[in-house]
Amino acid sequence: MIIEEKKLVNKAYFEDLLENPSAHPVKVLGELYLEENKKEIADLSYIRFAQGEVYFQYKDYETAIFKWENINNELGSWAKKNMADAYFELGLLDTAEGIYLSVEDENITLKIETGLQLLSIYNHTGEAKKAIRVINAAVALNPDYPNITEIARNFFEDHHEWDEAINLATDEAIRTWNIEWYDRLIAYVSAGYTDEKQPSYFNDVITTLISIDPQRFEKLVVTLWARYKGGAQYLDWIQNFNTLFLGFTDNHYTWLELSRVYQESYLELMSGTRLIKDIEGVVPNHLSNWLKVAKSSGSLFAASSVMAWSEMFPSTISSEVVRLAEDLVLHAPKYSTAKEESIELFKTVMNWATKNGIEPGNIIKWNIEELVDEEHTNLLFAGVSGSGKSDFINQLLGETILKEPTSSIVSFKHGEETEINEITDTEMISIETFEQFQEAVGVRRQNHKKETVIDFACPSQFLKVNGLKIMDIPGVNQNNFDNHPLYHYVSSADSLLFFLSGKSPLTDKEKEILKQVNIQAPNLPIHFVMVSHDLLSDEEESRLIEKTLTRIRVYYPHAELFMFSPKDKDEFFIGEFSRFIRSIMNKEQIMKERVSKLQHYVRSAIHYLLDKRMEMEDGLIESVRWNEELVTKLRGATNQVRDLEDEKVRTIKNNYLTIKKDLKSEAVEEIPKILRSTSDVITKDSDFAKVHLNINAEMNRRVYKYFEDTVTKKFYASLEEWIAFSKAEFDQAQYTLDEMSAGFNTMYGEERIHQKCDFKVLDDWQRDANRMTSGFQMENINFLLRLTPAQLLLKSAGKILSVLPQNNSMLHDKYKSYIENEEYQEATKHIVDQFFKQFEMFEKSLDRDVSLFFKEPIHVLNGAVEEALSDIETNKQELEKMRVKPEVYRDPLNIFEVRLRQYEWMAAAGNQE
Repeated sequence: MIIEEKKLVNKAYFEDLLENPSAHPVKVLGELYLEENKKEIADLSYIRFAQGEVYFQYKDYETAIFKWENINNELGSWAKKNMADAYFELGLLDTAEGIYLSVEDENITLKIETGLQLLSIYNHTGEAKKAIRVINAAVALNPDYPNITEIARNFFEDHHEWDEAINLATDEAIRTWNIEWYDRLIAYVSAGYTDEKQPSYFNDVITTLISIDPQRFEKLVVTLWARYKGGAQYLDWIQNFNTLFLGFTDNHYTWLELSRVYQESYLELMSGTRLIKDIEGVVPNHLSNWLKVAKSSGSLFAASSVMAWSEMFPSTISSEVVRLAEDLVLHAPKYSTAKEESIELFKTVMNWATKNGIEPGNIIKWNIEELVDEEHTNLLFAGVSGSGKSDFINQLLGETILKEPTSSIVSFKHGEETEINEITDTEMISIETFEQFQEAVGVRRQNHKKETVIDFACPSQFLKVNGLKIMDIPGVNQNNFDNHPLYHYVSSADSLLFFLSGKSPLTDKEKEILKQVNIQAPNLPIHFVMVSHDLLSDEEESRLIEKTLTRIRVYYPHAELFMFSPKDKDEFFIGEFSRFIRSIMNKEQIMKERVSKLQHYVRSAIHYLLDKRMEMEDGLIESVRWNEELVTKLRGATNQVRDLEDEKVRTIKNNYLTIKKDLKSEAVEEIPKILRSTSDVITKDSDFAKVHLNINAEMNRRVYKYFEDTVTKKFYASLEEWIAFSKAEFDQAQYTLDEMSAGFNTMYGEERIHQKCDFKVLDDWQRDANRMTSGFQMENINFLLRLTPAQLLLKSAGKILSVLPQNNSMLHDKYKSYIENEEYQEATKHIVDQFFKQFEMFEKSLDRDVSLFFKEPIHVLNGAVEEALSDIETNKQELEKMRVKPEVYRDPLNIFEVRLRQYEWMAAAGNQE
């Protein structure tokens, strides 16, 4: 039996069993069921299947399920699927899923419909991975199945499954060539959903689209380009697409957007932010394709880029492409913005230099600024020494400004007020007075050793009216002929006025000078000024001019000659010279030549920076060597300071110990004498029962008085002398350290090392000396308290105690004898130790105090060592980086030179006319 699948899908198979479409299906199918059941071999499966469909339509899902059970004919798999549909409608999703998954049939329609139902379940339960799997399987079975790809797309988009959506759109675009899928893919790309895709992923879709719709192809490619730009895969994208696009034949479509993107990408690749090794495999195909898509105005940019790259990297671009590029350049119209492009490149180079910590040369920047100024014409004055050029300038400006000879280039321009600046590669200094100016330009400055320009603005009606800037070059002589600044500055001049002597115009030496000028600036207009100090008649002057001009025009056919005599009146001279200037100046030609002059200085800037790198490397090497030498000297100096510290500790301490020792010895000698002298207190009338107390008190008083009146004062005076001695020692140490600092500062070239010692130590010592000698708090010492008269007599006379009261004379003699003959060693030691105790504590602090005096110098030296070691490490790391990856510095400059060469080719466009 052939059953239409569409009816099975829509559960409308029952309609095939109805002879009368208007009859009620339940009744008809019931009757058919009864009739079939009467047969001996009844096949009720088809009727039961149809009945299930009808009950399903009437939402009697349980009965429908009952009817679909046990269908064993070719509709069995459909019956299973329908049962699952009924369970789905009843909300029994797990049961429905199980039945759907159990359906096994090769029928593609059934598989797709089952998959769509599973999609509904997984969508409902939020099981995205399962949903993606079943919808992808359904699409893979038959992507042409009605609405299947649309269902898949909607699901992916609704659930933000962009990777799946992209794959679907890509596959369908390639399979169907349907523009809607390409548009959908373009939308995904534009939204950023494809950013993580490998560039090669799009190869097939790009290849198919270019033959279908070039406009959409361009839109897709430009959109992809914009998304990859700035990302990690940007270079991969450019390389991949260019390899792909190189094989496409030109279909004569006008690629406006693609041409623009090619130009922008080329400029980004050549911006100096990438290494040559990263782009050398990308640029050749990029340029070849760019030349293919570039039209009209853009073709010159592309062609000049091809020419410039092929010159720097020969054989990387096919000779056919190079020939085409050369032909385009030669026959292209004049490029109107070559000047602006060159200026922008110069700014790019300067910004790169600044970011890399290199100061671009001021002289080059100054020359560029002079050439950018279109309001003024740059007139260069040159000649041999003594040509009268300075007199000419002084008369022209109305005051004596230049005094021969000079050693600096001086650029004169009109200014409302006088302003003078001295410019070198490394600095710009304002000159405030005329005397400073004369010193700056004088030969004693020897400016030939360091390139210097004096920028001189002053009120000048002549310069203002004629729109002139005059650059005066020092005179050429036999000493500076070979390397004169004239040859370097002709590239910044719009015209050269060469000064000749009226006595011997255009000598062989002058011709040799001008020959060198022609080599440096072959297109520079050269005219002449002849200075005559003789008083000539009009006829004589005319003959001299004619004769000289004839001689000049043998070598310079277009040259003109101006006759100057310092005796001419100012008004006449200025008027005549103004007319002469106007006759030799061609403003249009001057502005045209300015482009090549600008490009000359851009190249000079690039070469300057390349040379700077070598200077930087040499500078780092020298810095490491210098710092290593410095560290050795600093460490030696530190040891020297420590030795000096030890010496001062020893000297100052020994001096102190000597003072203390002398005073101590004196006290040890004097105290027993003082104690013995107290015998005069004993008289025959003394109360011998208490005499020992009186004597002891007197001993304490006299000893205390001795310390107060003698020892303390002597010690104070000695300490004053010791402090003065110590100060002299410290002063000598400071002098030594100052000399040491001066030596290091000479090495540094600046005041970096200041070893200031701590002289406050002396103030502390003075304070301690005052405190220690301000008073002696002596404890009361028991010199005689144990020596009673009875004891004394028992020791010396046996049993004399009984007669003590009657023998005062004997006691007087005994006491006196004892006091005067006692050694008092123990008592003396005790009192001396007591007095000198605080001085010994002071003594112990001397080492620390002297160390404090030298603490700062040692700290300064250690700090200088640490700084030098840090500089050594930093410079070594920088050197290592420069040596390991020299291309990090070199490549951007080489790339800038390629771009400059491109602009030179562009500036040459139209010159074949």
